[in-house]
Amino acid sequence: MITNMITTIDDYGQSDPDRIAYNYLGQTHTYGELKCQSDALAAHLDQMKLPSGAPIIVFGGQTFEMIATFLGVVKSGHAYIPVDTHSAKDRVPIIAEVASPALVIAVEALPTEVPDVSVMQADELTEVFSQSVQYEMTHAVSGDETYYIIFTSGTTGKPKGVQISHSNLVSYVNWMLSDDFKLPDQPRTLSQAPYAFDLSVMDWGPTMAKGGTLVALPKAVTDNFKELFEDLPQMNLNVWVSTPSFIEICLLAPEFDAEHLPDLAVFLFCGEELTNGTAATLRAKFPQARIYNTYGPTETTVAVTGVEITADILRDYARLPIGYVKEDMTIDVVDEDLNRVPAGEKGELLISGPSMSKGYLNNPDKTAKAFIDWNGKRVYRSGDLGYQLENGLFMYDGRTDFQIKMHGYRIELEEVDHYLNRVPYVKQAVTVPHYNKNHMVDKMIAWVVPAENVHFDSELDMTKAIKSELTKGDMMPYMIPQQFVYKQSLPITPNGKVDVKSIIAEVNN
Repeated sequence: MITNMITTIDDYGQSDPDRIAYNYLGQTHTYGELKCQSDALAAHLDQMKLPSGAPIIVFGGQTFEMIATFLGVVKSGHAYIPVDTHSAKDRVPIIAEVASPALVIAVEALPTEVPDVSVMQADELTEVFSQSVQYEMTHAVSGDETYYIIFTSGTTGKPKGVQISHSNLVSYVNWMLSDDFKLPDQPRTLSQAPYAFDLSVMDWGPTMAKGGTLVALPKAVTDNFKELFEDLPQMNLNVWVSTPSFIEICLLAPEFDAEHLPDLAVFLFCGEELTNGTAATLRAKFPQARIYNTYGPTETTVAVTGVEITADILRDYARLPIGYVKEDMTIDVVDEDLNRVPAGEKGELLISGPSMSKGYLNNPDKTAKAFIDWNGKRVYRSGDLGYQLENGLFMYDGRTDFQIKMHGYRIELEEVDHYLNRVPYVKQAVTVPHYNKNHMVDKMIAWVVPAENVHFDSELDMTKAIKSELTKGDMMPYMIPQQFVYKQSLPITPNGKVDVKSIIAEVNN
């Protein structure tokens, strides 16, 4: 067990400075470098006299410099907000408007300006990292102070910033270090999820707590299947962290098996549903490896349930369980009136315990709606539907609202609609999910009523024009619908609202 994430990582830099902390396609960095660079940044941030406790946005990709920056920021007493380079170009200023950050650190060049916020450019950061300082941590992030903030979708075009405290993080990491997962010592762990996606905490958190090595797999490689399939056997991984969607891509490679990756012993999945078929294929290719399915909203720090997918589990459950709740957390299943339901009965999952977030940054209204007092304790209303079996396992069964998970990303369909309805060619639009045979969302379908006096030679041309408008705006690329259906009007319920449920039923018929 650990008691302090920052000092645990720092101690490796002192006791074993040559230990490899990060491997980027063969280029390695040590824990000694990590300590020196993060110390130098923390000292520099202290000298800047930034507003106490104000968060700092960190923009960059899958690099060691991002990890060093995160550590330097929390050493100086600030929370960090990771933003990925592959985000929409206006993502940083949109988040800045919500977060009121003290600073933006551009580990890589920003694609746009950020009004009214100071920016530390990449060359300045490189200069800071080159300095040698003796830094004494006197005001690092600790306890209930916010460690990082992950921004997810919002329903009005503005994303929500989920605040995760140091205590939340320690609770989560200690669970990952427990016998529930049996991670190897000093693991070599795949680091593929963008740092702006909280699945990444599943790789860097327990790995760095154990003094292991993060093996980065940047998007440029994952987007090139030939390069991806060539690189995987060279990475000498023993812990794999990803969404099920990504492993399904990797399983297409004949060489992705225990013969070519003999050290790969543990698979950890989160972010979306792991199907029986995918798990069975993986188990056949890696018969000695342990495969874990986990579940958890960002608001409860990465994951709160887990289960090893054994041969018995595969045989007994056509739809895989999401696991047993972690020891220090509770999940209650309730009906629409928030009354607890018996085992086996479906309801909304209420989650509580020490890895539950304090709420959304600078958003008291949404915090009050999502984090409520219930039966004498504070709980998070997940909006997820599920049920608990008599044996204690939890099963997932969809959403209470129109929030979906697709390819590991959480998307609020109302936010997609918000952007669609701003396009000048669109009079009215609504987006719905399409589910495949494994109950997973495989695409989003937009039903669109074109604006009056808008004429294109074909529906394909109209679709291209709409997508172009969305791309030019501040919409995240993964939020753009994959299919567009054009209608003269949308179905309406008796109370005058768009009948979204009937559209969902039709597209999934």
